[in-house]
Amino acid sequence: MPTVSASPSIEKSAIRKISLRLVPFVALMFFINFLDRTAISFAGPNGMTQDLGLTIAQFGLASGIFFIGYILLEVPSNLALHKFGARKWLARIMVSWGVVSLLFTWVSSLEGLYTLRFLLGIAEAGFFPGAILFLSLWVPSRYRSKILALFYLAQPLTVVIGAPLAAWLIGHDGLFGLAGWRVMFLGVSLPAILVGFIAWFYLVDRPAEAKWLNAEEKKWLVAELEIEQQQTQANSSHLSVGRAMLNGRVWVLCFIYFGFIYGLYALAFFLPTIIGGFQAQFGTTFTVLQKGLITAIPYLPAAVVLYLWSRDATRRGCRTWHIALPALTGAVSIPLALAMGSPTATVAVVTITACSIFAALPNFWTLPTQFLTGASAAAAVALINTVGNVAGFSAGFITGALKESTGSYTVPMFVVGGLMLMSAVLMVALGSQRRLSVDGLTPARPAQQ
Repeated sequence: MPTVSASPSIEKSAIRKISLRLVPFVALMFFINFLDRTAISFAGPNGMTQDLGLTIAQFGLASGIFFIGYILLEVPSNLALHKFGARKWLARIMVSWGVVSLLFTWVSSLEGLYTLRFLLGIAEAGFFPGAILFLSLWVPSRYRSKILALFYLAQPLTVVIGAPLAAWLIGHDGLFGLAGWRVMFLGVSLPAILVGFIAWFYLVDRPAEAKWLNAEEKKWLVAELEIEQQQTQANSSHLSVGRAMLNGRVWVLCFIYFGFIYGLYALAFFLPTIIGGFQAQFGTTFTVLQKGLITAIPYLPAAVVLYLWSRDATRRGCRTWHIALPALTGAVSIPLALAMGSPTATVAVVTITACSIFAALPNFWTLPTQFLTGASAAAAVALINTVGNVAGFSAGFITGALKESTGSYTVPMFVVGGLMLMSAVLMVALGSQRRLSVDGLTPARPAQQ
């Protein structure tokens, strides 16, 4: 793909400013987003299940019903972001979900829990694909693995920081007359509203409007992105939104993403519960804070692996094996976790699975914008994430139902492994077909960078 001639210092400076000015703030938004949607996983085994009289299957359904509302509005929301601009739309989403999340503080029935989880999905719809699309359109394709990796670091760090934070908040039982799990919902909801208001003034929709880029940086970046967009449009046969939604490549990516997200949310929603079961399984007892810290253990190495793996993909260009190999590793490791003979060994194998999932995801998201632009890219990214959210719903409900019917997590974790194996096989198949090849779509960074 052609590039615009510019001095290495200008190019390096522009990318560095984007990495420092935009990525941390959008990553903070993602941090709050993921913490809010997974807060139920910390509340469940720490009082909410008992207070609301939930069965494991009902807890799983409450975890997963979030995704029904999310799925219904995912594509329309991303198209609205494309029309109105990321600054306004992402800010609106954050304030909306913060208000709904805050209401969990006073939920008092199973029906109320289901309703709020459904409304939370509606409120959050479009945030993640919108953030991915927003950041992807700020940098040339050869830098997307790097930028999206920095953004994606927020997700494992949400658990590394969020699990102990949630445990600390739960430990304040009785504050304002609330049970500890209700204090936790209160504490994680307010930041979403605050950051949403800040986003309205802080974000910039496109490079041409960025006052923090100097004239030379802005000129290079705008020209580079315009040339790349023209090249992508020429190679995409000018796909309309409708044709993009039916495109075979897009649907293969949907199913690859399905496997990853099923594994991600099976871990996110049920790892705290699995750790809570260590006492019955191994005879070990942990405090609430200790459980929170143990939950965080797999995600710190996952953040490191995510960064290093994506850095390699940026240097070499994103290849099939950057996505397929982690999928295969996760497929093998997750069923093995429950066969371990101690809490330490179990958490170690779960750590391998977490590393595998997070290594693949940032590189995966560089693919759709390599052959789609504009509204078609917005629709395709939203569609892929919608299918992923079907996996999110399925993971919560199916894992809970299978655990309840079989009495253990063995069968549910084999389902996770099977779906991640599906992702690996599809990725290899996609890369092996010349006309659908992923290899080489993301050029390596220039040597001088």
